[in-house]
Amino acid sequence: MKLVIGNKNYSSWSLRPWLAMKMAGVAFEELRIVLDRPDTKGNIRAVSPSGKVPCLLDGDLTIWDSLAICEYVNETYAAGRLWPAERGARARARAVSAEMHSGFTALRLHMPMDIRSRHAERGAQAQARAEVAADIERICAIWSEALQGSGGPWLFGEFSIADAMYAPVVTRFATYGAPLPAPLAAYSAQVFAAAPMQQWVAAARAETETIDY
Repeated sequence: MKLVIGNKNYSSWSLRPWLAMKMAGVAFEELRIVLDRPDTKGNIRAVSPSGKVPCLLDGDLTIWDSLAICEYVNETYAAGRLWPAERGARARARAVSAEMHSGFTALRLHMPMDIRSRHAERGAQAQARAEVAADIERICAIWSEALQGSGGPWLFGEFSIADAMYAPVVTRFATYGAPLPAPLAAYSAQVFAAAPMQQWVAAARAETETIDY
């Protein structure tokens, strides 16, 4: 399989399936396409019908959506272990993953992923906006409820697609200085401590490209 991704410092959607696949021990080749360049659109269009990354290529099958990639990998290569085994927990994990997939637009707009930077002042300005504060409050509620129900250390006990879906948010909270209560700070540390996440962060810091936002 080949996973087409964007810049590791900026591409939050690329991180999600990449992390899920790495945590599940699924082997794949990585193709990074630099974003925000004159040839970016053409390079992505050559492999992804949506013109966006990430995109998974598995033989003659092409999958161009982060959550769909995670679902496909879970069914085909991970023996279902990327979702909780218990039915109720699995349903909740899917619900919060779908909520991340389709929501939190204010957070995305005002606190874009930028792993190697720290923007405390910009973060304070963003968090002063009611819509951003509401997004953060909702994410914290999701994390708190899941961790209380499972006992941790991941949202639903063992690592799942839900953790992959929220991993970019963990980096955003660090970049923009979002204060977190102790249990959620511990969860964030758990995400950052995962070996694949450390690999991604190190690669993001080593990139030299910059994108204005």
